[in-house]
Amino acid sequence: QVQLVESGGGLVQAGDSLRLSCAASRRAFNSVAIGWIRQSQGKEREFVAAITRNGVNKYYADSVKGRFAVSRDDVNNTVFLQMNSLKPEDTAVYYCGVTQYESGNYSYVGRYINRGRGTQVTVSP
Repeated sequence: QVQLVESGGGLVQAGDSLRLSCAASRRAFNSVAIGWIRQSQGKEREFVAAITRNGVNKYYADSVKGRFAVSRDDVNNTVFLQMNSLKPEDTAVYYCGVTQYESGNYSYVGRYINRGRGTQVTVSP
């Protein structure tokens, strides 16, 4: 069973940092890749970052490159999203999802399924 539970969100000020966690079931954690997706109120879902099963390949949206870092803990079946230098435009609900396909564009938001319930990140100016 694919299960994902996000946590770590909160209310912070611009420039602050947060670390999000995505606790995954074993099956989910062994997916080809796990990605972070976000959705702001009234906007389309947006790809944020992804990490492949081997932990070597990482992908980032241009809007977060240099500020966010994705990593995984293979012992605890958890994927992290370290978010630094947060901006008000980062405000969104953040979800993690899995993809079972190795080919294609890892930045395509539609390839990530079985998303969890999300965690709210709010960045005040």
